[in-house]
Amino acid sequence: QVQLVESGGGLVQAGGSLRLSCTASGRTFSRNTMGWFRQAPGNEREFVAAIKWSGSSTSADSVKGRFTISRDNVKNTMYLQMNSLKPEDTAVYYCAADKLPPRVKIPTQPGEYAYWGQGTQVTVSS
Repeated sequence: QVQLVESGGGLVQAGGSLRLSCTASGRTFSRNTMGWFRQAPGNEREFVAAIKWSGSSTSADSVKGRFTISRDNVKNTMYLQMNSLKPEDTAVYYCAADKLPPRVKIPTQPGEYAYWGQGTQVTVSS
């Protein structure tokens, strides 16, 4: 069975940092584009950042300069380093993986991803 599991969420004060991890099991995702999405209560799931197997990445304007996405293909794990956190970043963060073959353009829509984790809560207090 294919499974994506997020970890690293928690409660942090504004201005603090967290590092999220997403580990895949059941298969390798070394060539799959992977991404992070988040969803706050009452909001739609929104794109945060995504990364291709080569390391090429993109991120939402709201997190540029603060969040950094990375991956370790050997460990089959993706990361999201979140710095300078704001209360507006409070949400459940989900990791996702696209199908093969990799798209040329990095996908930014939830519907473009086939595999999803269960999410990890990130709460930023003011």
